[in-house]
Amino acid sequence: MLKRFLRPQPVEAPSASRPVAIVDIGSNSVRLVAYQGLSRAPTPIFNEKAMCGLGKGVVTTGRLPEEGVEKALKALKRYRALCETMGVLDVEVIATAAARDAENGPAFLEAARAAIGREIVLLSGRREAELSALGVVSAVHAPDGVVGDLGGGSLELIDVKGDQLGKGVTLPLGGLALMDASRKSPREATRIARKAIAGAKPLEHLKGRTFYAVGGTWRSLAKLHMRQRNYPLGVMHNYRIQTNEAADFAALVEHVDSAAIEDIESVSAARRPLLAYGAIVLDEIIRRAKPREIVISAAGVREGLLFERLSDAERRVDPLLAASRELESLYSRAPGYGDELIAWTDAFMASTEIDELPEEKRLRHAACLLSDIAWRAHPEYRSQRALNVVTHGPFVSVDHPGRAFLSLAIVMRHEGPEGGEGIGAIRSLLTTRLFVRARLLGAVMRAAYVLAASMPGILPRTSLAIRGGVLALSLPADYADLASDRVLNRLKSVGRLVGVDAQIQIEG
Repeated sequence: MLKRFLRPQPVEAPSASRPVAIVDIGSNSVRLVAYQGLSRAPTPIFNEKAMCGLGKGVVTTGRLPEEGVEKALKALKRYRALCETMGVLDVEVIATAAARDAENGPAFLEAARAAIGREIVLLSGRREAELSALGVVSAVHAPDGVVGDLGGGSLELIDVKGDQLGKGVTLPLGGLALMDASRKSPREATRIARKAIAGAKPLEHLKGRTFYAVGGTWRSLAKLHMRQRNYPLGVMHNYRIQTNEAADFAALVEHVDSAAIEDIESVSAARRPLLAYGAIVLDEIIRRAKPREIVISAAGVREGLLFERLSDAERRVDPLLAASRELESLYSRAPGYGDELIAWTDAFMASTEIDELPEEKRLRHAACLLSDIAWRAHPEYRSQRALNVVTHGPFVSVDHPGRAFLSLAIVMRHEGPEGGEGIGAIRSLLTTRLFVRARLLGAVMRAAYVLAASMPGILPRTSLAIRGGVLALSLPADYADLASDRVLNRLKSVGRLVGVDAQIQIEG
């Protein structure tokens, strides 16, 4: 039974320009992330973690290790100083499984409060699951499946569909906890994981849906999988692995010494011992629930906390468009041109017989906002600048094919429908359908640029549409001087892609 998530007691949000930070005291790491402000697409301005291993040995000893406590308190003192340095006054501090389960957890939390200079919220397992799910809701477009947040001490599972959440459960299957409970025996770890996962209710309705994997160990596994495939993107968020491939890779990691795995150096030394246990848990989830695919989410509890603080209206904002609009405001010649380009291309698409899906329209709108962000680069390098920014930008709520679409459309806006150097690898992420649409959009944006010079105020008084089997650019009489052979040649490039002739019409 799913429920629509409920916002707790409202918290006064800081202004968009005021930074906010979250300190996450986890079972494996203690992390500080500071964000530029509270928004639908928050931008991190500082991110640091300390691998403290607070959960190491808790299952067998019942206590947080002294070494881990010492490292954590030292990290918290540093984070307090960093927040003061950055002028971050809005700091939330949370703690999870290790502090929750250890008998000396209360004493540690008291010392931690003194070190960080803030109150600390100790999350229950169910609350942690809900926040992880909200993080996925905030960063994945229309999620439908089960979120699994694997930490050092526990695994949280919760069903999510759109903005509706199920009832979260927590299992003692975190990497450190499973390593301790199994006494480093992979066979025993498999037995423990299989028994715990067998009774996990959120997994009962996962078959044929998506499993959203949250947590550093699973991100490390995905990073290795990317390297094995020579994947063209380095962005972790929304990386997708088909279930059978994920199961095969998990089995490989389970049974091979981590030192023998190719590119293992890309994973931190502190994380490597946990890879096999993360692989065991993932393999058992796949066996038990048979999801359609595994999707890596870089967003989890921290992003869920920020999302929860937004108003209902702010939550409904599309984060892809919000991030694109922010980049336009920072880097374009004239902010506002992107929205005019959206309306201009809306009218053009409506005049064609092209069946544009809602997701394709959403991507087109984002590309329009990003179309002029590379103008400050040398003309010969603008397309490469745009490719780098868009391909590796901090966008959420867009999958990797969508990211590739945005990149190629903007490269083709600079280089023409044939594109430029370095697009082959990115091209491989697109279906033929999306590639054709990227070429067309690039050509249309290219025509708009020579007409309006990326300045607002021009496009709203013109139109580009197919009328009577001809692609016509209509200009008012006082814009007649903007007509030129260069503009007409750009229109002809668009016309060739849709199979019609092109012309310029002067009205009045």
